[in-house]
Amino acid sequence: MAFSRLWPNGPVFDPGRGFPLGMDSVLLADFARPGRGRGVELCCGSGAVSLLLMCRAPGLSMDCVELQPSSAEDAGRNFEANALSGRSRVINGDIRSHRALLSPGVYSLAVCNPPYFPSGSGRTSPRPDRALARSEAECTLEDVLDASAWALKNGGSLYIVHRPERLAELLSAMRSRALEPKRLRLVQHSASSAPSLVLAEGRRGGASGLRVEPTLLLRGPDGRETEEYRRIYHMEEE
Repeated sequence: MAFSRLWPNGPVFDPGRGFPLGMDSVLLADFARPGRGRGVELCCGSGAVSLLLMCRAPGLSMDCVELQPSSAEDAGRNFEANALSGRSRVINGDIRSHRALLSPGVYSLAVCNPPYFPSGSGRTSPRPDRALARSEAECTLEDVLDASAWALKNGGSLYIVHRPERLAELLSAMRSRALEPKRLRLVQHSASSAPSLVLAEGRRGGASGLRVEPTLLLRGPDGRETEEYRRIYHMEEE
């Protein structure tokens, strides 16, 4: 089986038959603050975010929920290839049935790169697996937040990436489920471009108080990758 490397001598990522590894997943994994304990990834795809988090935090284990059987199989192979099978569990299931799939209030961390677009809006991929990864036909933002609120222990954090045009909806829906917004970071291609992504952290049962972090710029005035982008992608030595 052919693997692609995120960085030399680092973890391998097998895109398998599902949605390929995207920048949003890499940025989300960098934005999250993993520690020791047990985490859950919702809509995990091939498990890239969990893989990156477990490589950063040796004391972290991850349960990964994925609807599509082929992607769940790819995630299992990905963890096995990185000797992470003992710290990971792949659950092939629908997060709308989270009460049956996940224990309540046991996770210190939840992470999700969810479908971005409401069902019926925008372009729809002719490939069913990629259409599901982008459209809310089978998983809405509310579904993700309901599952996160159920799974997280008090004080646990949700890390999520989404589209800026849905930011007001995201923050409102988080707060209504006692996932208090605590950190926010916008992502821009350059200083002159509009934000293309938003990274957010919500804390289960947290006090009010939102920290807006400096914008993550991907390119500098010269058009080259910024130092932070190169750090995130482990390009320092190139």
